[in-house]
Amino acid sequence: MVITGSPVFKHNLSHRCLLAAWLVVIASGAKAQDHQDGATRDTGTIDHSSAQDTYHNKSDEIVVTALLRTERIDSLSSVAVLTGQELTAVLRPSIGDTLSHVPGISSTSFGPTASRPVLRGLQGERVRLLTNGIGSIDVSNTSADHAPVINPLLAERIEVLRGPQALLFGSSATGGVVNVVDGRIPNAIPDEVVHLSALAGYATAAQERNASAAADINLGDGFVAHFDGSYLKSRDVRIAGFALAPALRLEAIASSLLLAPANSVADFAGNAAAQGVLRNTAARTWTAAGGLAYINDGGSLGVAYSQFDSLYGVPIRLATRPGQSEEAPRLQQHQNRVDARAEIKPNSGPVELIAFRFGYANYVHAELEPDGAVATTFFNKGMEGRLELRQAKSGAWSGISGIQFVRRDFDVQGDEAFLPRNSTSQFGLFSKQQIDIGALRFESGARWEHALISAAPYQDQTQFFIGDRTFDAWSGAFGTSYEFAPEWRLGVNLSRTERAPAAEELFASGPHAGTASYEIGDTLLGKESAWSLEAIFRGKAPGYSFELSAFHSWFGNFIYEQGMGAVIDGLPVFQISQADARLYGFEVEAKATVFRVDRWTLEAEGMADYVHATIAGAGAAPRIPPLRMQGGLYLFSSHMDLRGEIEHSIAQKRIARFETPTPAYTMVNCEIGWRPWGRDRPLSLLVSANNILNVAARRHASFAKDYAPLAGRDIRFSARLTL
Repeated sequence: MVITGSPVFKHNLSHRCLLAAWLVVIASGAKAQDHQDGATRDTGTIDHSSAQDTYHNKSDEIVVTALLRTERIDSLSSVAVLTGQELTAVLRPSIGDTLSHVPGISSTSFGPTASRPVLRGLQGERVRLLTNGIGSIDVSNTSADHAPVINPLLAERIEVLRGPQALLFGSSATGGVVNVVDGRIPNAIPDEVVHLSALAGYATAAQERNASAAADINLGDGFVAHFDGSYLKSRDVRIAGFALAPALRLEAIASSLLLAPANSVADFAGNAAAQGVLRNTAARTWTAAGGLAYINDGGSLGVAYSQFDSLYGVPIRLATRPGQSEEAPRLQQHQNRVDARAEIKPNSGPVELIAFRFGYANYVHAELEPDGAVATTFFNKGMEGRLELRQAKSGAWSGISGIQFVRRDFDVQGDEAFLPRNSTSQFGLFSKQQIDIGALRFESGARWEHALISAAPYQDQTQFFIGDRTFDAWSGAFGTSYEFAPEWRLGVNLSRTERAPAAEELFASGPHAGTASYEIGDTLLGKESAWSLEAIFRGKAPGYSFELSAFHSWFGNFIYEQGMGAVIDGLPVFQISQADARLYGFEVEAKATVFRVDRWTLEAEGMADYVHATIAGAGAAPRIPPLRMQGGLYLFSSHMDLRGEIEHSIAQKRIARFETPTPAYTMVNCEIGWRPWGRDRPLSLLVSANNILNVAARRHASFAKDYAPLAGRDIRFSARLTL
């Protein structure tokens, strides 16, 4: 097939309406600059310090990912922030599992190492993973079995953004943005000569041992050096019950691959590892990094180099039919990365901060056969840069604008090269503006992004694809909120986003063992678009807090994998297709103080989330998490924390074609935290018991759910030291 044409964007009515609304807000801000100076109240919602002040602001109420810093309560969309003790308690080897208890977030759960976050039922290309505001530059979006090159062990804070703020980081962030802040380029001068932090832990389910440490050294005259490193090693993870889901065990029995005694479903003959242990999930990961920055009152300049190396197994896909192969690859990952940051703070003028961030990475991973032979190798070189201008706040008006460029060169070679060599170039312009007029806040965002995607033909399929695809994606958002009582806000935002298809969606053609599918892309895919409406109600008062977010999205040309019912090379065929789709749901969380006695406080916490997604002509969308509810009690003092919680996920019976239902599960977890010298002192110890009842649980969002359940009972020990 030869494609020579390129889609050309036409300014239809919806695009003009969005741009007009954005311009109206900017114009209103200009007017407010002249007329609202005396009426503006200073609530402290915008912090004009550096975007990531790791030493002087540890508050989980401040959103720092965007240069326009905002208190979480004032955000016009759902926002999550993890930091401090809360982050330590949920840390896992993968970013997906670390965030899996946050409202609105599930995980791909492709084993304990390779798990990406799922935001409101959306995953893969629709969720951007960032490190200090720059993409992770890996191939985790290509397949669910590819682990992101993001190390939660070194995170100082993790933020999840949706709505207008997400437009600052790419049109592909339809689901949202996850940013991990690790401080590898220092942005503040420590008060002491050496600022040291260290973390060590052990977990029983996989005999996981981990340790990490970071140091910032004040070299004097404004120079600060940074060093960090981490190490993690684990064995095959223990599970509750069988690795195979009941339907697959019955299929194996019918195929005589399993022996079935009269009153039970037996394990594989001579293969006890199919029960109690999830084979081929052991991992070993280490990282090292160094950085140097110069900081003064006029700005900063810094650079960092990091190296990531990991060897991990993908959960074995046990055979259930004669002639079916048992896939158990291991992945050897390696990434070298260079990051740079520069900030200039002009003394006067319309711009108060000019910030530039850049990242370049060379990534490679080899998929190894059981005998150690290399079967397939993935190569990815990429760079990303951002130039941002933060406007000097004048009266009620503040804002940020900038440009972004991304370059990615990707190649896969070997037995399962299901993608041709391809490259992607993106250039974007973006702006976010906000106006605070008394209790009212108006916020708008807009983004234009030009993408050029090209692919070389397969060596044995020269007719597959020759030429380029170009796309111009226009996105915009507008929202408003009203503070009807102190610390209580009601808000709503409307957005229209466009996303160019990814190279994986355009050019896939071949077997993909990681997801057990034969994938066929569509080189004629058009842009995916979505109208989204979200309402937010949040607030806090002495003794309690509450937050509710309800959302509804209408997709046009929604890109998804459609099962075809055919089999090639022993794998079911999935065709990348497009259709209209509708997605809606909610997230709710609440906290209330039950009592205070002497130095102790008891709080009750609860949360629930739900997503419903339908594709026109196809029915239920695949891998959508079901309704989930979680509640618990939290007893704490200055020296000790005690927490117990119950999480219940209902059965997911609303499934796509060729999907299987996922049973309900209920997990009980608890933790004890101890700070020997008080809350603000350097040492904290934590013991947590997860899945205490050792229940068998599977996440519906996972490609591997029928082969790879979640971990069984897991006792985790961790110690954090900060000096």
